[in-house]
Amino acid sequence: MIRLLALLVLFALPAAAQEPVLRVDLDRAEAIPGQSVNLRVTVLVPTFLPEPPVWPDYAAPNLVVRVASTGPVSERIDGATWSGVSRRYLIAPMLPGRIDLPAKEVRVTWADPETNEPRQTALRTEPLGLTGVVPRGAEGLDPFIAADGLQLEQTVAGTAEGMAPGDSLIRTVTATITGTSPMFLPPLLPPHAIDGVRAYPDSPVIDETSERGVVRGTRTERVTLIAEGGGKGAAPAVTLDWFNLQTGAVERAELPAIAVSVAGPPAATAGSEPRDWRAIIRAVLLGLLVLVPLALALRRLAPVLRGWAARRRADWLASEPHAWRGLRHAVKTRDHRGLRPALDRWAARVPGADPRRDPRLSAALASLGAARFGPHKGDEEVGWRQLARTLNALRHRARARSPAAVLPPLNPGH
Repeated sequence: MIRLLALLVLFALPAAAQEPVLRVDLDRAEAIPGQSVNLRVTVLVPTFLPEPPVWPDYAAPNLVVRVASTGPVSERIDGATWSGVSRRYLIAPMLPGRIDLPAKEVRVTWADPETNEPRQTALRTEPLGLTGVVPRGAEGLDPFIAADGLQLEQTVAGTAEGMAPGDSLIRTVTATITGTSPMFLPPLLPPHAIDGVRAYPDSPVIDETSERGVVRGTRTERVTLIAEGGGKGAAPAVTLDWFNLQTGAVERAELPAIAVSVAGPPAATAGSEPRDWRAIIRAVLLGLLVLVPLALALRRLAPVLRGWAARRRADWLASEPHAWRGLRHAVKTRDHRGLRPALDRWAARVPGADPRRDPRLSAALASLGAARFGPHKGDEEVGWRQLARTLNALRHRARARSPAAVLPPLNPGH
């Protein structure tokens, strides 16, 4: 009996060792708010991955998460070469304090070592924690901004002093930050309250780039000042305190105020001109005579129109052309993650036999997976083109007795 149990254990060990391996590495457990740490998630299998893993989403309140890179990896395990893929996240706390990252699921589709058929395995990460820590000397910063560099610039288009009613002035302020995402920058321009001038602010524009792991970007705000009547004042100064990660000290970036004046008498205030109440009443009555019947008619027709529109949309969403459009988009954009769901939707709606059972399609999908994740990687673009041609042929065969497809083929010209 003991020998039998020992043999069973020996036979079970290789099978267990053939299961996928999940590794999670967080390089630091603490970070200054706005500064990123590396979180790497790696999946290894003894064969190859016909599909990319379904990666976890680490989005959480007060946390900025970006995908820095995803790429194939290989490693020697017990004398054999395992292949896989690794994804690196950049995560940054937005505020001081601890942020808990719960356990996440990574779903892996990999080739069975015995049959080479696709298998699915759900792997689970360990819970993680990241703490935002304010460096000494920066406790009084509000909002807290830490960066390698920060500069403020402003431009003025137009003449600020001696304006006439109707003249305009455009003030543009740009903050350039290095080492931190520009989304951490607060609003730059305070309200502009100037006698005789009306302010029209634009929405802020944020531009972020990342090069060799260094995040930088800009926040640009613009306000247009329109002169309406005599008056004077100043477009307020801009001040921004921040913590310099290079020097370890709090520094200040600032822009001076801009003196503004408008020549002429003060702008007329509301109500300075007499109102023609008879004309106003006539206009209101005329509007009611037109709007009331129109509103009643629309009220009766609204349910009918809504029902018709809903039916049209439901029919389109459930149609084969809509599913084909989604599949065509997945192939055109080389979307590994969206390919399988799009293929399943189309296969369920295409007339005739299930195209997923066609050997040509199985071969095309396997070739694409092997080119991307297999131990002997090939030209992935060739795999995509082969898949596109196969899908076009299958759809043409399925719709041979139907009207011509209204959508263009996948990858025309190939």
